[in-house]
Amino acid sequence: MYICAITLTGLTGLPLLAQSADALYADRATLASARRAADLWSTALANNPRDFDGAWKLARADYWLGGHVPKSEQHGFYDKGIEAARRAIEIDPKKPEGHFWLAANMGALAESSGFAGLRYRKPIKTELETVLRLDPAFLEGSADRALGRWYDKVPRLFGGSRKQAEEHLKASLKYKDDSAITHYFLAELYADDGRVAEARTELQKVLDAPIDPEWVPEDREWKLKANQLLITLNSQG
Repeated sequence: MYICAITLTGLTGLPLLAQSADALYADRATLASARRAADLWSTALANNPRDFDGAWKLARADYWLGGHVPKSEQHGFYDKGIEAARRAIEIDPKKPEGHFWLAANMGALAESSGFAGLRYRKPIKTELETVLRLDPAFLEGSADRALGRWYDKVPRLFGGSRKQAEEHLKASLKYKDDSAITHYFLAELYADDGRVAEARTELQKVLDAPIDPEWVPEDREWKLKANQLLITLNSQG
């Protein structure tokens, strides 16, 4: 499929290349497919530095890859994702995609960097607040969801707040009330706060949520994590 896509692209132009990359990314649970999709978007962007879709989709693919490759490769993908997202913002700063995937890649890089990752906290928050201003409904409230995560994971000394975390996560549910990832984040928040019964309720909502056709690999992962956390909470009585 990969060789065929490149060959046909040479005959018919970039749209087929982009379509092939989309099809490969839909199969991202197969890591080789995600890698090939990223390569195609990287090629598209090299051929046309003003390719907005190629830029943000590359940033999205690098984010996924960074979360699934061996640890030795993680930072390389997140760094490339940051670069691609910044390219998207440069091309069109009034669209949310570049800002969101910049925040996502920086956030993942920060979480994988331990305490050193705190240096990313301000730009992450700025990018997510930009998405909220541009389109609060983007990706079904993903900016509120990510801000909820930000307020939960950043230490209080540096601006974190359990109260604001809960508010943003609940705001995200206005756009998709059966979001597996949002209910999982709420469950973690409640569990860390000692609100175990509420955490169990949220975890059950994750398990009961339908699989979103656009986010099949992600939803399956959140359901697996929810089941594991629920087992842990139940074992604690």
